[in-house]
Amino acid sequence: MTAIATIPEVTHHRATLDGVELHYVTAGDAGTPLLLVHGFPESWWAFHKLIPLLAAEHRVVAVDLPGFGDSGTGPGEYTSTSFAETLRRLLAHLGLGPVHLTGQDISGTTTFRLAAEHPEVLRSYTAIETALPGFGLEALADVAHGGAWHVGFLGAPGIPEMLLAGREREFLTGFAFPAMNGTPGAIDDRDVDELTRVYARPDGLRGTTGIYGSMLAEGDEIRRLAGEHHLTVPVLAVDGGSGPVTSATMRQVAADVTTATVTGVGHLVALEAPDALAEALLSFYRRLDA
Repeated sequence: MTAIATIPEVTHHRATLDGVELHYVTAGDAGTPLLLVHGFPESWWAFHKLIPLLAAEHRVVAVDLPGFGDSGTGPGEYTSTSFAETLRRLLAHLGLGPVHLTGQDISGTTTFRLAAEHPEVLRSYTAIETALPGFGLEALADVAHGGAWHVGFLGAPGIPEMLLAGREREFLTGFAFPAMNGTPGAIDDRDVDELTRVYARPDGLRGTTGIYGSMLAEGDEIRRLAGEHHLTVPVLAVDGGSGPVTSATMRQVAADVTTATVTGVGHLVALEAPDALAEALLSFYRRLDA
């Protein structure tokens, strides 16, 4: 069995919140708190290069969403709604006060929900390489017009588990990373080993299929939520290899949007360009915390 990957700067924790088993890591002991939320094909490990850079000035928490990483994979609801509530419970459990929330990729819907419904728990909201249902995300699944086939595939109940079981490494190295990574050498064997380990766990795709399936069906709800709860917290929209998708999306749902672009990368910004991403995040946080 492959050992759990870690870095010296973090401490690993587990908590059971309303029956949901969560794994998360913490780093740093001073400064305002941050919560980092990964996308796919990721876990907290997506931020392992970024965390030490942020922890020099902040208290950092990076979580494995339910059904991802080393969090629980038991029967239950795996949707952006349930994920947002779990994150709210985690923040209450940690007792850190308002946090700078960061979500990337498919966690955008989850973190947007938290920002819209519970702005009191946030200092700011950062979205990295993300779109929202009802605001263009559905186009990513439209293969007839240039969309990606894996979006619908991963949201099809039972199909990813049937076809990918025992082939997690091949899926990651043969498709996911080549398609999403635009920086040669950014993904190494340790990254592949760790993410293969967590996705190959029993029911290790449960979080993935749940969140992909839910986000493709909630466009009307997210549009309603954005209309009723237009974001008032400061927002940082970080664009990478997907072009200005994130900034265009955030301008539709938030009043106070700062934009940043990380150039020369693909979709996996935290793994590909941690220094540039840290510079954008820390600059944003410093301005707000001053």
